Amino acid sequence: MADDLVLELRNIVKTFPGVRALDQARFELRAGEVHALVGENGAGKTTLMNVIAGVHQPDEGQIFLNGAPVRLRNPLDAGRKGIGVVFQELSLAPSLSIAENIFANRQPTRGLNLIDWPALHEQTRELLNLFELTADPRTPVRNLSVAQRQVVEILKAMSHNPRVLILDEPTSSLTAPETRLLFQNIRRLKARGIAFIYISHHLPEIFQIADRVTVMRDGRYVDTIPIADATEDLLIRRMVGRELSNVYGRRVNPVGEPYFSVSNASRAGAFRDISLELRRGEILGIAGLVGAGRTELGRSIAGIEPPDRGRIVLEGRELRLSSPAAAIGEGIGYLTEDRKEQGLFLRMSIRDNCVAPSFGRFAFLGLMRDAAVRDAALAGCRRFNIVATSIHQAVGNLSGGNQQKVLLSMWTGIRPRVLIVDEPTRGVDVGARGEIYALLRELAARGVGIIMISSDLQEILGLSDRVMVMRAGRIVAEMDAARASEEGIIAAASGVELN
Repeated sequence: MADDLVLELRNIVKTFPGVRALDQARFELRAGEVHALVGENGAGKTTLMNVIAGVHQPDEGQIFLNGAPVRLRNPLDAGRKGIGVVFQELSLAPSLSIAENIFANRQPTRGLNLIDWPALHEQTRELLNLFELTADPRTPVRNLSVAQRQVVEILKAMSHNPRVLILDEPTSSLTAPETRLLFQNIRRLKARGIAFIYISHHLPEIFQIADRVTVMRDGRYVDTIPIADATEDLLIRRMVGRELSNVYGRRVNPVGEPYFSVSNASRAGAFRDISLELRRGEILGIAGLVGAGRTELGRSIAGIEPPDRGRIVLEGRELRLSSPAAAIGEGIGYLTEDRKEQGLFLRMSIRDNCVAPSFGRFAFLGLMRDAAVRDAALAGCRRFNIVATSIHQAVGNLSGGNQQKVLLSMWTGIRPRVLIVDEPTRGVDVGARGEIYALLRELAARGVGIIMISSDLQEILGLSDRVMVMRAGRIVAEMDAARASEEGIIAAASGVELN
């Protein structure tokens, strides 16, 4: 079926200082197919995508479009040749509106080359309707949630009508209903002959949408498998080169007594009358659709946006959490869903990031004890298996999984009594996910209560002891994880009664 190949890469080599990111890598894409690309962080997926997108030039190898050799000089050149990309790290302009972001530099115009604003907004509404979004096209992107920004990024790429569309972790911030709509639109575009390269760490969705899957490891091509012949176990073995069982782990200690509670907490426009109780060593999962108020609740408990009213009690003592510093002082940590924008200091070193929330522990008479900081950073790298050249490497140069582990190291450094983790494995490969789950289990075994906010229902069910579901700023259901199901959680989150 070589005659239907729309894209082919042969023996691609790409080397960065000290790293051979791609080593004789190859990939092929047929017209009208969804070809998944999987592998652990550092396998070379992103580098290969950047070669196709014109971001990087290969050192060796050839690229063919519709059978003809091409050189993709830059992203603009790739776009002109019909290649669109939705990057995992969003590339939107926060101060511009949804419409201005989607149609940047190609807005409809009228006389005197003026922007036709009514036409621009109408075209934007048509695209938003694909995801059943009712947002005003004039809304600044900075006012959108992370998930809504992800949708805008996808719509921006789709609006170019590309022949090849690369989707890098497109569902990492989407809920189940939004993912369903994305897949509907992929199938619609696929029927028109558009080909997709689908990069994802979330293997179950690969089986829902892909026709074939290619596995990479250590910058090399491993295998291409028709999805009908693939299983999760087979893909994991190909990805990691070893067996990987029971990724969620099991509880080894019984849950303790209640020691932390939130009572009748409300914050205008975010959530209302929230009451919850957390036990020592418990992992409490909080599920819900985008806009349900989950993240806002977590941020309030962490003192970032304190509630307007309500009580927060830790070990019998009411807390006044007016700031993140106050929460940290009480042993309450918050691992944000957006590690790039809100969680890490990307230009700073692993060393500095690891101790950022707990600098006070390393000061003496106003001076930093550098040896103690170094030892703490080294201990964090060992404990969390952070792969880096040294503790002085900039966090922005690490893989997504290693960045997430730095974030965990930061917050365990405050010696938390309560830890809130918001989308703890967003954009993280299956191997690193297992490590992060093991670390959360370890914290729970030490008596730390964990509030886990996640859109990944398998993660919620696999890790939680108890599940609470939020809808429209309220808690609408609570269930023991052993009796919970994906269907029950989705029904509660969307307000649908199961028959």
